[in-house]
Amino acid sequence: MSLVRVHNFSVSLDGFGTGEGQQLDAPFGHAGPRLMKWAFETRTFSQMGIRGESEGSLGVDEAFASQWAPGIGVEIMGRNKFGPQRGPWEDEEWKGWWGDNPVFHTPVVVLTHHPRPVLEMEGGTTFHFVDADPVSALKHARALAGDLDVRIGGGVSTIRQFLEADLIDHMHIVLVPIVLGRGERLWDGLEGLEQRFEIEVTPSPFGVLHLIFTRRTDG
Repeated sequence: MSLVRVHNFSVSLDGFGTGEGQQLDAPFGHAGPRLMKWAFETRTFSQMGIRGESEGSLGVDEAFASQWAPGIGVEIMGRNKFGPQRGPWEDEEWKGWWGDNPVFHTPVVVLTHHPRPVLEMEGGTTFHFVDADPVSALKHARALAGDLDVRIGGGVSTIRQFLEADLIDHMHIVLVPIVLGRGERLWDGLEGLEQRFEIEVTPSPFGVLHLIFTRRTDG
């Protein structure tokens, strides 16, 4: 069966995966770009157009960042990753943060209590808006992915829900040396998570720690 994977998800030293006060010009709230600054320096993010004119680095951070796309057939994301709106859709013209040609190039399942028609974008990205629990959402995503893997793209509550349901096989978390103090915490309610995963830690010259969680197979 295909794997369920998380890649390039950053958290602060105090466990926050996003800051407080998300809005159109601040996708990560008061955290600003600090959580993802390590990624913006990589070749992968430069090629996605998320960085400036530099070609980006090819070091340790790039080695991890570049693993987000190979073998992925679909992404599942929460409503808050797709956009800053809450409640019923006031503006269905909003097509996400990524412009007319989003970086995914696969189907994307957007979890929302307010479904809307499928949104087809350039480059092969199609957004499917569904109201579903993690198990049902994963079943829907696998039908779209074929034999390829499913990526859980975030935000914080979406990853936490899939961890609570024990549906994640591989997870790349980046520990960033900042303290946010407020926002949305990833680890709340997940006591003992380390018992389900083998965990490897790789430091980066940029100052972050790459944590790789791999589901245990020893019972």
